[in-house]
Amino acid sequence: MADWVDSLESELVRLGLQPGRARHLADETEQQAAESDSPPGEVFGPAVLYARHLVAALRVSSAPARLHAGPVMLSLAGVSKRYRRQTVLADVNLTVRGGEVAAVVGANGCGKSTLLRICAGLTRPSGGSVRRTRRVGFVPQDGGTVGGLTAEEHFTLFGAAAGMVPGRARSTGVHLASRLAWRPGARQRAQQMSGGTRQKLNLVLGELHAPDLLLLDEPYQGFDQGTYVDFWQQVFAWRDAGRAVVVVTHLLHDLQNVDHVLDLGASA
Repeated sequence: MADWVDSLESELVRLGLQPGRARHLADETEQQAAESDSPPGEVFGPAVLYARHLVAALRVSSAPARLHAGPVMLSLAGVSKRYRRQTVLADVNLTVRGGEVAAVVGANGCGKSTLLRICAGLTRPSGGSVRRTRRVGFVPQDGGTVGGLTAEEHFTLFGAAAGMVPGRARSTGVHLASRLAWRPGARQRAQQMSGGTRQKLNLVLGELHAPDLLLLDEPYQGFDQGTYVDFWQQVFAWRDAGRAVVVVTHLLHDLQNVDHVLDLGASA
């Protein structure tokens, strides 16, 4: 494995990436291979070819806009975030239109989750401007559910916040859950659910009020392969319906599914 990872890192640097960023990408790729319990060559193919794939994917953000892209749903201009003397984000720019999917990538600790909270209006930026559509759905990586409530009680509670009557909120939630191959148990409380099932619940809650912009922070944690495929099929359905999607991910092969890539580790 070490030789393959070293070859990947060397090729990334040769293709123009900064050494620090190449190291991060190589480490993340090695971690993915370890999670699959297979040699990286079997998972990703030859290191040189995979390096070219990664570099091409990271340059998606400079590609022409999709022809069917709709109005701007999210616009970040020069966004920064500082905590005391520590700068977490600096001069971040991103525009996502309806019918587009954007991925936010970068090493752990580079500010991906902080940026998504800024996009959602939950965290105030230190500088720059944020413009977003009014109807926003936010799916956090952790939390977001109440341990003592069942799925249908969550649908009722979150639906009420969006002005939905209880019956419609519950039926909508059950319908959205079926798209993820999940049938909520009538008596199962969130604290009794597996991590993957809680993430399905989070996804349904984020979409319950039919938002125009969905902000997803590594929403597939705990998913099996089948549910992971179902998730991306749902993302494609949102895009085809004219919604905008921003997804934080550390899975590099996700980048082939998106229209824009915001690499917060590009300057590393």
